[in-house]
Amino acid sequence: MRMWGLIGAVWGLVGVSTLLGSAIWRLSPYAFELAHLELTTLQWALLVANVVFMAHSEGYKGFQQNFSPRVAARTRYLADHPHPLRALLAPLFCMGFFHATRRRLIVSYVLTSMIICLIVLVRTLSQPWRGIVDAGVVVGLAWGLIAYWVSVARAFGSATFDHDPEVPVPAAS
Repeated sequence: MRMWGLIGAVWGLVGVSTLLGSAIWRLSPYAFELAHLELTTLQWALLVANVVFMAHSEGYKGFQQNFSPRVAARTRYLADHPHPLRALLAPLFCMGFFHATRRRLIVSYVLTSMIICLIVLVRTLSQPWRGIVDAGVVVGLAWGLIAYWVSVARAFGSATFDHDPEVPVPAAS
């Protein structure tokens, strides 16, 4: 692992972790505010259902099974295939915003656009509804952050880590 590879891998890990951690930090107050509100039975039921749904769909299926192993594989790829531009923009590279397969680029940009639209919509909700939504998101993001760290540890600590980094295959000569 050369200098650019090490710099890129560390910056990728720190950048992706900071992005997820920042979202958790910013959304948690809305979720914790629910503890001071008198929720109806329906609101409690929706809170529990949303947290369980988001833990499964966002945390387990979205992050643990897809995002985290792929981003860890791209972090490892960056370490093994050093390049100054990829190292400089490591968090964006690791999340698949450039030097990725066409499918990965499309999925990354479409999914990010959808998430931004959902963020804008959720910001218009008043309490307790925003807190109910954000509680599930915080659980999913926290699960995702931990899954990313575990995946990175596996990517760098195991010879059998075989997740596809989804980078373009060089053209055959």
